[in-house]
Amino acid sequence: MKIIINHTSMVPIYEQIISQIKALIVSGTLEAQEMLPSVRTLSKELKISALTVKKAYDSLEEEGFINTVHGKGSFIADSNQGLLMEERRKEVEADLEQAIQKGRISGLTDEEIRELFNLIMED
Repeated sequence: MKIIINHTSMVPIYEQIISQIKALIVSGTLEAQEMLPSVRTLSKELKISALTVKKAYDSLEEEGFINTVHGKGSFIADSNQGLLMEERRKEVEADLEQAIQKGRISGLTDEEIRELFNLIMED
């Protein structure tokens, strides 16, 4: 599992871990029942605190992406298609919001943005 931490980013490290593991799950790179590296192993690989990795794993478990079995490790949860679809939907929504903001900053009206969107959707 390849996770890259950007220490200069304003995004907290645990959130970087969460988003990258989610992306690996959504893309199918990490499959159901696949074991994640232990908290200690991942913290050593990334040269970060084990508490940071633990926080990321706890959050992923709360969201239903992984299951942790005490003494055995953390595993990718059985794929919940609804959960994966919601994650993809949130990513697309964020991209669209960014595009709308860029259009507004560029001086486009909302109607012009809608026209561009409809034109692109026709392809």
